Amino acid sequence: MATSLQDLFVEELRDMYDAEKRLLKALPKMARAAESPQLKTAFTTHARETERQVTRLEQVFRSLGQQPRGKKCDGIMGIIEESNTAMEELDGVLLDAALIAGAQKAEHYEIASYGTLAYFAELLNEDRAKSLLGETLDEEKATDEKLTQLAKADVNRRALMGVGSEEEGDEEEGMAGMMGGVRQAFGMGRGSSGRSGGSSSGRSSGGRSSSGRSSSGRGGSKRASSGRGTSGGSSKRSASSRRSSSSKRARR
Repeated sequence: MATSLQDLFVEELRDMYDAEKRLLKALPKMARAAESPQLKTAFTTHARETERQVTRLEQVFRSLGQQPRGKKCDGIMGIIEESNTAMEELDGVLLDAALIAGAQKAEHYEIASYGTLAYFAELLNEDRAKSLLGETLDEEKATDEKLTQLAKADVNRRALMGVGSEEEGDEEEGMAGMMGGVRQAFGMGRGSSGRSGGSSSGRSSGGRSSSGRSSSGRGGSKRASSGRGTSGGSSKRSASSRRSSSSKRARR
């Protein structure tokens, strides 16, 4: 149990020593599982860097008068276990995306840890340790940036396209089924149109018959009007005759 900053510094160094040893075993496995040639290279390169980082930690221990010894690093163990699960369950470019995600989790853990250790070394006036830890910190930051660029420029985009193509295929199948239903509906509509056309035609013919009857009625009305006009003319002549007869009788 740590009782001083010096003790805590040593405990954290042991945590990272164990972490680097575990990553040294995990990285070659991740390189073999990766599909992208660039990702394989990135993991292989970082494995070589990790060997140097282990050596630096051993130098830091010796500069402190300590024997290099690790302490189980639960954080890195969990990240490695997640990557192992991804390698069992995924493949292709989707696995590459998962491997980058796992590797960057490890990088961020290391960046935080080495940044803290370098500052502890500065506070404790351990200049040699600070310099060595600073070198490793810079390498971890550079590796994280490389993984970010690889993910953004290649792997994650291809993973998205792979998933998108499958979804697009499902959408096309759905559209094909829908269009089949529409065509079937239109086919039924044409049959109904034929039947309805016959009925409409019949109703239309009936309309013409009604029109004929209506025309006949209008003809009869005209004749009746004409008859009323003739009758009116006869009445006028009768009234004129009566006025003439009365005039003759008055003169006599």
